[in-house]
Amino acid sequence: MSDLFEKLKGSLKENGRRIVFPEGLDERILTAASQLGAEGILVPVLVGKQEEVEQKAKEIGVDITNTEILDPTNYAEFDEMVASFVERRKGKATEDDARKALLDENYFGTMLVYMNKADGLVSGAAHSTAETVRPALQIIKTKPGIKKTSGVFIMVREDEKYVFADCAINIAPDSQDLAEIAIASAETAHLFNIEPRVAMLSFSTKGSAKSDETEKVANAVAIAKEKQPNLVLDGEFQFDAAFVPSVAEKKAPDSVIKGDANVFVFPGLEAGNIGYKIAQRLGNFDAVGPILQGLNKPVNDLSRGCNSDDVYKLAIITAAQSL
Repeated sequence: MSDLFEKLKGSLKENGRRIVFPEGLDERILTAASQLGAEGILVPVLVGKQEEVEQKAKEIGVDITNTEILDPTNYAEFDEMVASFVERRKGKATEDDARKALLDENYFGTMLVYMNKADGLVSGAAHSTAETVRPALQIIKTKPGIKKTSGVFIMVREDEKYVFADCAINIAPDSQDLAEIAIASAETAHLFNIEPRVAMLSFSTKGSAKSDETEKVANAVAIAKEKQPNLVLDGEFQFDAAFVPSVAEKKAPDSVIKGDANVFVFPGLEAGNIGYKIAQRLGNFDAVGPILQGLNKPVNDLSRGCNSDDVYKLAIITAAQSL
């Protein structure tokens, strides 16, 4: 696990990425921001009233000298931000609406990213996923050709690294969604020095069973291949056919995936969520994430049960996504 983050940190130190933390009064956020700033990995931007943030840091004994603090109620460029928000929302928000919304730390932080005042955002220690992701979907929006954001975990055990998707966001993705998730997950794999070999998972391998569910995955494979013909991707696969060479040889001898897949796209959130937790709890893999993908700029969501180390790691990932 340490090697994974050491490589990411090495690529960040020369880039001066600015990551905004809307929850500037949270002890875990302050602890992680202090460490990130002191190590010179990135510039933490804390949202909150300066005197309150500084007092909280003093109370818990952390040094936030190497961070910045921005207060929505006393921000010099607030009028510019309001105008930009109204323009971005295209008739869905008046100026009064904007002024009210931008006093919310998540909306304020998201606008900093949208206006290139920061490179990414990490929130969710004290907010729900919806409170973190909604502003991003409204303001930053998804990349061209992608309709929905998705969430992946990097599964790490010693030298082994795999990408599991979507384990966090889309309950019942259709074929188009799965194709988008596969392509976005391959991009995320590159971030972690994984050369993607993508398996689209099902309970069937290459037509061994026929149902609406298996056809959905087979169609997703066709869409993804059309969009990204150079991507090493195939399916539908049962997990063993995607992962075990001897099984792949029997079940899918003509596939480009030879039991050597390292990016696994699950057919729905139930399977993805259960799958990564089985690997985590029974296989002793570390699960890094969820990492949100598909947005124009990186925004990532913490668990409310996170610790400062989780914040530290997710901030590094967020900064790396912005390179």
